[in-house]
Amino acid sequence: MNQNRQPFPTPTMRGGSMSAAVGIVLLIMIAIFVVSNSVTTIEAGTRGVLKTFGEITGVLAEGLHFRTPFITSVTVVEVRTQRYESNSSAASRDLQTVTTQVVINYRPDASQVDRLVREIGVDYERRVVDPAIQEALKAATARFTAEELITRRPEVSDLILNILSERLTPRGVIVESVSITDFNFSPEFARAIEAKQVAEQDALRAARELERARIEAQQQVARAEAEAKARLEIARAEAESLRLLGEVVSPQLLQLRFIERWDGILPRLVSGDNGLLTMLSIPTDSMLGETPTAQPTPPNSEQPAGTTGGE
Repeated sequence: MNQNRQPFPTPTMRGGSMSAAVGIVLLIMIAIFVVSNSVTTIEAGTRGVLKTFGEITGVLAEGLHFRTPFITSVTVVEVRTQRYESNSSAASRDLQTVTTQVVINYRPDASQVDRLVREIGVDYERRVVDPAIQEALKAATARFTAEELITRRPEVSDLILNILSERLTPRGVIVESVSITDFNFSPEFARAIEAKQVAEQDALRAARELERARIEAQQQVARAEAEAKARLEIARAEAESLRLLGEVVSPQLLQLRFIERWDGILPRLVSGDNGLLTMLSIPTDSMLGETPTAQPTPPNSEQPAGTTGGE
């Protein structure tokens, strides 16, 4: 019975087992650490600058990459479009102090990220982008008057964009767009601008009223000319009508018109070169062809010479 009994584990045996377990765990952790440092994932919109013992040896594109652990490292650079806002105070061409607020959209050149990291570092926004914006704003503002900065804003934006591109593109930074969000002037200049705008509006209103008066006067002249022309045409038509009428008038026509207008009563007296001539009163029915009944003349009736039955 004593031979079948198992001996109890001694402290030496227990210590060896624990050491072996700890060793295995350490090996597993070291393996995980090595594997994790051997694999690098580059996210979309970024690039990885690979360094070996601190020296730039390549650029990693998007995706999963294997590298030698411990002796290599990766610096991630974002190549997506980035927004940067900046303010700058500068003097305009007419010596007015102008504070310009701009928004710049830019991105690092994906093909030059290794050069960007080598020459400038990852803090390129503070080192090169902001100083370039300040210089571009001052240079552009000095080429325009304060009023032109407002009225010619697209030209100012294009000029700032060109200056920034000349300075930053060789450094590996691409400027995509420049937007001027605000101009701030001194209170005195703002009041002068407002007064000028009011004066221009008044002048424009006066010019419109003058133009309206000129158009109305032209319309009146045109109406008067039209009326005069119409009267002239009427007079010409009447004159032409009288001329044509004079050409066709004849004694026969006059006699016809007289007969057409005659009421059928003959005059009793007519005037001639020898004085008054006695005319007989001829009734209308006699003119129409009917013979009137003769009336007897009363005896011993006398009529004054030169009259026919009264005046």
